[in-house]
Amino acid sequence: MTRVDVETELSAIEYMSLADLRIAWTRRVKTTPPKVSAGLLRLALAHWVQSKALGGVTRATERKLRELACGKSQSGPTAGTRLVRSWQGKAHVVTIMDDQRVHWNDRDWNSLSEVARAITGTRWSGPAFFGLKTRKRAA
Repeated sequence: MTRVDVETELSAIEYMSLADLRIAWTRRVKTTPPKVSAGLLRLALAHWVQSKALGGVTRATERKLRELACGKSQSGPTAGTRLVRSWQGKAHVVTIMDDQRVHWNDRDWNSLSEVARAITGTRWSGPAFFGLKTRKRAA
């Protein structure tokens, strides 16, 4: 399928009714269409068309997405993540850098825990201080 074909398909999908979207899904994907709104089905079908024509995500990315959806395998915030914590009336913003160092207060730190300690003056788990760890509730 050429780029022009993909654009033609996407244009057609944009104006389909829910019934037409369900028929198109069945013909193209060869499964029963999900029971979602026309808007969501339109997005899903457009994604399917594009990934078939232009290539989808890698298996590693699919696995990572499944793990994240299940709440697994998140070892920490990714580069570029900004975390904000209010402490004693002041907002503290940290940014996770590409090398997993933490930028706060015009300085790079080795960990969130170091920053939490600098902010509070006491030993804290950095992930807990910045709200990345959730407490387990007692049964």
